[in-house]
Amino acid sequence: MLSLLPLTQMAEAHQLRPAIVNLEFTQNGSVKVHIQTNLESLIAGVDSNHDDTDDSPQAERYNQLRGLSSEQLKNEFDLVAESIISQFNLAFDSVKSDLSFVKLDIPDVGNLNKSRLSELHLLAFIPQTHEQIDQSPAQHVTWQYPQNFGNNVAHFYYDKTPKEKTSHWLTRGTISPQFKLNTTYIPKPFTQVAVEYTVLGFEHIVPKGIDHILFVLGLFLLSVRLRPLLLQVTAFTLAHSITLGLTIYGVISLSPSVVEPLIALSIVAVGIENIFAKEVKARRVVVVFLFGLLHGMGFAGVLSELGLPESDFATALLFFNVGVEVGQLSVIAVSFLSVFWLLKNQQRYRQWVVIPVSALISMVGLFWTYQRLFL
Repeated sequence: MLSLLPLTQMAEAHQLRPAIVNLEFTQNGSVKVHIQTNLESLIAGVDSNHDDTDDSPQAERYNQLRGLSSEQLKNEFDLVAESIISQFNLAFDSVKSDLSFVKLDIPDVGNLNKSRLSELHLLAFIPQTHEQIDQSPAQHVTWQYPQNFGNNVAHFYYDKTPKEKTSHWLTRGTISPQFKLNTTYIPKPFTQVAVEYTVLGFEHIVPKGIDHILFVLGLFLLSVRLRPLLLQVTAFTLAHSITLGLTIYGVISLSPSVVEPLIALSIVAVGIENIFAKEVKARRVVVVFLFGLLHGMGFAGVLSELGLPESDFATALLFFNVGVEVGQLSVIAVSFLSVFWLLKNQQRYRQWVVIPVSALISMVGLFWTYQRLFL
């Protein structure tokens, strides 16, 4: 109904029309405040109690401002900007937020029989915590336009398409009803993001990433000596970190229908090589690096489904990767504890563990390859 109000009609030069305030909430934890208003009246200090600006003691100043160019009016605004902006009240759980100036769009001087409408753009950030509210993230937001500035229509909405707005007609300095914040738009504390995505990364390996577990197990089986194992794990970690980041940031893209069968084939290849090779050579490290690139794309596919918060994108990505590494190291640690008692007899270890387990890993990888290609 608000869109049907005569607010969009051109007002006469001496009549103050209500301001249009758009409060846009973004997923990076910011609030973009766009105010369409008669800037000259704000600068001149014309009180909204006057139906006609000519009745205001500031009428002469107001009329003088209306004749200024957009650049000249911008200069006049700069002199009083801090005073004007400080009177707007954007509050999170009743705590006033700081609004910073972004830009000002002022039309050129047109028909002086009509009022000129300028666009004032401000920015605020949703607080992560409030000391007054048990350190919990803000839950509600309100808006108040100063009474002396006049009436306003406030639109609350999220930066999605289509924009579903919650609108309020506010008069005489009325505070808007509370607008409940969507939890996906509320920035989380750094520690919470770190813990959540570390756990997600770990769980993607243990217990959900059985294909990645078998690949890491294949790396471990060929040689449990620290240096060869460290070379393989480092190559794999570096590779999947590269493609995980590049894929998430949209630099590279490969269909899961291609990536997933190739990951299964990498498991087959590692298992077969374990059967015929007896030590880690340089070629093995190169192959592990190449396979790591594929696994990184697989991690990225899962992470894309889980979603990354825009306000903490890099933090979430980093700690998801940390969780993955902790999961992989856990697989290696459990594997070592399971076979360390056999390691004194390398021949028996190879016959009883390396060859049969590697053969089983390869067979599982072959089944997954067929399944992912044809089923």
